[in-house]
Amino acid sequence: MRRFSSRSSSFLPEEYTNLKPFLPSLPPPPIGPDGTPVSPDVLAALFPSGMIQHEITMDARVPIPKEVRDAYKVYRPSPLVRAVELERVLNTPAHIYYKYEGTNPAGSHKSNTALPQAFFAAKDGLTGITTETGAGQWGSALAQACNRFGLDLEVFMVRASFLQKPLRQTFINMHGGSVHPSPSDRTESGRSFLKQDPNHPGSLGIAISEAVEVVLKEKKSCYSLGSVSDAVCLHQSIIGQESIKQMEEMGEYPTHIIACVGGGSNFAGIAFPFIEKMLTGGAKIDFTAVEPTVCPTLTEGKLKYDFGDASGLTPKYMMYSLGAGFVPPPIHAGGLRYHGMAPLVSHLVKLGLVNPIAFKQNKILAAGKEFTRIEGILPAPESAHAIAAVIDSALEAKEKGENRVILFNLSGHGFLDLAAYEND
Repeated sequence: MRRFSSRSSSFLPEEYTNLKPFLPSLPPPPIGPDGTPVSPDVLAALFPSGMIQHEITMDARVPIPKEVRDAYKVYRPSPLVRAVELERVLNTPAHIYYKYEGTNPAGSHKSNTALPQAFFAAKDGLTGITTETGAGQWGSALAQACNRFGLDLEVFMVRASFLQKPLRQTFINMHGGSVHPSPSDRTESGRSFLKQDPNHPGSLGIAISEAVEVVLKEKKSCYSLGSVSDAVCLHQSIIGQESIKQMEEMGEYPTHIIACVGGGSNFAGIAFPFIEKMLTGGAKIDFTAVEPTVCPTLTEGKLKYDFGDASGLTPKYMMYSLGAGFVPPPIHAGGLRYHGMAPLVSHLVKLGLVNPIAFKQNKILAAGKEFTRIEGILPAPESAHAIAAVIDSALEAKEKGENRVILFNLSGHGFLDLAAYEND
């Protein structure tokens, strides 16, 4: 029995895979205030040209720039691991595998899109990037990417996470980035929310509003986002591509794929390449997206056009949403506190190709602790959502006597989230 796949450089893709050409239908396009589709010219006020091309492309295969692929080689391919100890403890016939995205210096899958976004900004001659971050994984990844490509970085971090996770600020600062708790007094959007509540816990929607407002006033910087968009889902496809080759090396193929879901990027990364294979004649797979009950975007939200931010500065997207003004409780899984969902992930749920479920935080953190003790990997609270669903699936396989092959995305480590586990 092999526990680890090899990490051969041949597993690192040379191209991103684009799911859109393989879908039976596409989600409606984003729209502006007049209700008409947003043109690339409108996006140019926020994003570098390369990012816009990745957002709108219908090419099935998109080359990874050499400079980005060279940066990936520092930590990719990431490991695929069979969780044999977890299988033993659960006494399950299921085989459990995880793709571990916590081996890069920033500690999560977010680096997979941070690097191309920083590269495109530098290529266009911009001097900096402004962004938001929830729990800080995205801000950390982008700080490192900006440092590599010589860019300044300004981060608006959701206030609840800013207070819960001070070491994320330290990491961003070490790489030359600046961090502000959001809502802040630096923008009109931030001041409006502080006026409502001086101790406002913040939300990703508010932090996006602040970042977008800054970029619209600053001509030499661009906006960058760590999830939701088609381009980000495209960049994350390297996770699933590597997994397909590594699973083949292990001599198995997943029957179930599970990932946590907030904006949709890590779920898209592991799932989209496998969905492409299934839609083009491959074996059927059950796909499960796991979210927190306090921010139940897919399980309780409505599929509708909604703003990506809380102040209405972005275009409207057709997505499952709890409403742009929704402010969830300050849970430790800050990366899953977004009111909306990637349009492509939303569309897959609508088509019945993805099954969303929601769990409470105590169940999630208990699963994360158990996985740490059994497998020796400390997961981020976000990733622990997937682990809780994996445990349930493996126990169900035991009850039904099914030989499931479960693959999940362990999207990042939890070494800067220890307070979440300590306070549980």
